[in-house]
Amino acid sequence: MMNLFSFSLTRRQCVLVGAAASLLAAGPAWAASLPAPQSLPEALAAALKKGSPLVVMVSLVGCPFCIIAQDHYLAPLQGQSGLSIVQIDMRNRQLVQDFNGVSQTQDELIRRWGIKVAPTVLFFGRGGVAVAERMVGGYIPDFYGTYLDDRLRTARAAVAR
Repeated sequence: MMNLFSFSLTRRQCVLVGAAASLLAAGPAWAASLPAPQSLPEALAAALKKGSPLVVMVSLVGCPFCIIAQDHYLAPLQGQSGLSIVQIDMRNRQLVQDFNGVSQTQDELIRRWGIKVAPTVLFFGRGGVAVAERMVGGYIPDFYGTYLDDRLRTARAAVAR
């Protein structure tokens, strides 16, 4: 007879199972959703008018690390400081206008940017130019906020020039 508790999980599987369990216990996923832009130039213009960079979170529906980045870091920043943050999703067929004025699906734009990992957070300044290093992946949870603060400091300084 097979013992159901005789299997073993890798450390990554344990982390994913734990993250999924805590998200299920916390309530519905994507509770603090970020807006999806129709036009990146318009979103950037609104951000620059406030003197801040445009922050773009690339996510994947159902990604536990995306939910954590969104709900625990980005959405609170948007709510507290009014930071301009938008979200585009991998595999999403909704159209978005890129910084060159070309309409394409969110998925096509993400592929054109060379993004393969969710979450990825990008920071844009004038002309749709990246003004800080991308944040790729979930990083170490204890330091995610520190990495984000560092990138935002760099991006804000670039926009202020």
